Amino acid sequence: MSGGLEAVADTIVMNEESIPLWGSVSTIGKRKEMEDAISCIPRFTDIPIRMLGDHSSNGISQSNYFAIFDGHGGAQVSNYCQKHMHQLLSEEIASSTSDTSKECQLQWQKTFSNCNVKLDNQIRLIAPDSVGSTAVVALICASHIIVSNCGDSRAVLSRGKEVIALSKDDKVSPQVIDDSRAVCSLTFIDIFCIDLQPNREDELARIEAAGGKVLNWDGDRVFGILAVSRSIGDRYLKPWIIPEPDVVVIPRAREDEILILASDGFWDVISNEEACKVAWRRILMWYKKNGILMVDRGNVANPASQAAAKYLLKLAIKKRSEDNISIIVINFNRQAVPLPTPSGPEDKVSKTESAKRSPVTTPLNKECPNNLVRPTGMSYLSSDSLDHHPLQSC
Repeated sequence: MSGGLEAVADTIVMNEESIPLWGSVSTIGKRKEMEDAISCIPRFTDIPIRMLGDHSSNGISQSNYFAIFDGHGGAQVSNYCQKHMHQLLSEEIASSTSDTSKECQLQWQKTFSNCNVKLDNQIRLIAPDSVGSTAVVALICASHIIVSNCGDSRAVLSRGKEVIALSKDDKVSPQVIDDSRAVCSLTFIDIFCIDLQPNREDELARIEAAGGKVLNWDGDRVFGILAVSRSIGDRYLKPWIIPEPDVVVIPRAREDEILILASDGFWDVISNEEACKVAWRRILMWYKKNGILMVDRGNVANPASQAAAKYLLKLAIKKRSEDNISIIVINFNRQAVPLPTPSGPEDKVSKTESAKRSPVTTPLNKECPNNLVRPTGMSYLSSDSLDHHPLQSC
């Protein structure tokens, strides 16, 4: 970590009630069966600060839990993960022992690996051999973001003008710009962890070393069947399919804006940059129209983040996603005070009315936070052209 990030983390860690604002949606889309599952648990469990890299501290940091499970072959495994992953994770954290010789990331790798292996063993009793699920899990505490990814769902962080892919699949969709070559107003940052696909060189070598094959059948698939090389379940493809996740631990920064978790039904048609830009615009638009509301922070979905998640869902459907779609939008800013710049029929709040409004701080946020501002040259999107579809909220 750089000195700047350490300084930010040290400041934030003192504010144990820094709860992100979140919203989520999920829909069956064009599939016949809903196999996605979402889990949002604010104020999840306390994390020993020693697990965040400070081995000299005996303090704790409250965490928030967000996860998306994308099932295949049926919904049994994804639903089971939704009900039990957080329980196993809480037990692993509570029983963890700090090893000062290990890096923070390696400790979390062991923690999440243990969870996935336990789930993988448990589902033998509740699901057929041909059923499995991917899992992307984000733990957010005052100082760090911890992401575990097993499969082809994705987590993307918007930090100022940067887009940081905390997991990235390498499937090619004709509607999506290749993020590594995209030219836009946001800067694409090197990946921290990569979605687990059978055409990755290291995954291909692992599968072939175990006697397996990767065949191209509507894309690279293990034995021409499964498009991911790691998942929970899928016993009929073991030992080639394993539940081992990739884990990344990064410190939070003042510039952090939003974190988006979504299943591949969303990322198949939307690029990282577009998702972050659109979600951020919708959040600003919501606050511009509605002002700051007193809400029970964290315990319920935030209306601005919820509006952003719903709009992303409509956008993915408009771009003809063929899969189940699940999205979680997490806003790290504690308040939003958008600039009062009326520009169209959607903005009927006058500058005078906006000036009279005073930001309302929830009881959990006694410190004065950084305000949200609309980036220069950012235009609002209109949802008039988007069709309405049934949504399922977390």
